Amino acid sequence: MRLLYPCDPFNKKEPDDTYAEEFFAAQAAGMACSLYSAEDFESGEFKPRPLFAEREEILYRGWMLTPSGYAELLEAIERKGARAVTSLAQYRLCHYLPEWYPLCRDLTPETIFVEKGADYTAAVANRHWPAFFVKDYVKSLTTNRGSIANSVGEIEEIVSLIEKFRGQVEGGVCIRQFEQLTPDTEDRYFVFRGKPYARSGVVPKIVKTIAPRIDSPFFSVDVVLSSDGTPRLIELGDGQVSDRKQWPAGLFLEIFRG
Repeated sequence: MRLLYPCDPFNKKEPDDTYAEEFFAAQAAGMACSLYSAEDFESGEFKPRPLFAEREEILYRGWMLTPSGYAELLEAIERKGARAVTSLAQYRLCHYLPEWYPLCRDLTPETIFVEKGADYTAAVANRHWPAFFVKDYVKSLTTNRGSIANSVGEIEEIVSLIEKFRGQVEGGVCIRQFEQLTPDTEDRYFVFRGKPYARSGVVPKIVKTIAPRIDSPFFSVDVVLSSDGTPRLIELGDGQVSDRKQWPAGLFLEIFRG
């Protein structure tokens, strides 16, 4: 398996700063790595360096892509004679909350899915929730305003701010039941080829429960404790575009070597 990273925009022989530590750690560990220019790729040119071997498996480690952008990357990899570890359907499954939600409904806050500009009042009319957590299909609002709506009227405000600061509302709008969570208890886990991994080496039961439910070779699992100590699934993500959070680069790479 070969890892594919984005290169520095001004020096195609070096990794982008965001991925440099992980790239050099992978090389030092003897793992096959290639660089590509994300800027050239957007212009229709895909030249990985070094080139892929015939039928080699490629695991992307780079910027978050829309499903259509990921589909273009898959086609580019296949044109080079290689094949991606993660299919488009598997990418969508972990990238879009409505895709994985039915598989983990019992482990995560109740969620309603609507289109941008929908009647939000009608959407939550029969829910007696204390507040709402609002995001699009992929991300929440990361400004100081935050993503919690204390009234239906604030849902529209948050959706507008997502569009303003991110340029679009990707997919649609997720309105999630607000739950009291314990601060500073969120942690990120990874699942690779069905096996869950934890920074501490101790995988919680909830992650072991989720792992076989998700048909994807590599994904991240974000878990936080509720105010009563119950572990709750907050987010799934495609592992290729999930950052390591508190994972040291060397420990993270052991996931693939294992």
